[in-house]
Amino acid sequence: MKTIEFDICGQICPSALLTALKEINRHKGQLKQGECELVILTDARDATRTIPSAVENMGYQVDISKKSGCYLIRIFTR
Repeated sequence: MKTIEFDICGQICPSALLTALKEINRHKGQLKQGECELVILTDARDATRTIPSAVENMGYQVDISKKSGCYLIRIFTR
């Protein structure tokens, strides 16, 4: 499985959410097939609530972790 990572550090919601949704839609075919996962790097704590909520409503799985002062939001399909 391929990991596609993108960094939205410095963006706050709703900009962070909109950017994440744009990337999810751009890669939705690969995500739905389980061919890739997206990893979003953000420093906006609000994004750790808004992005997972929207993504789960779209039918994806979400995992959140923190590393080096940045949140990692992993989006994938089982």
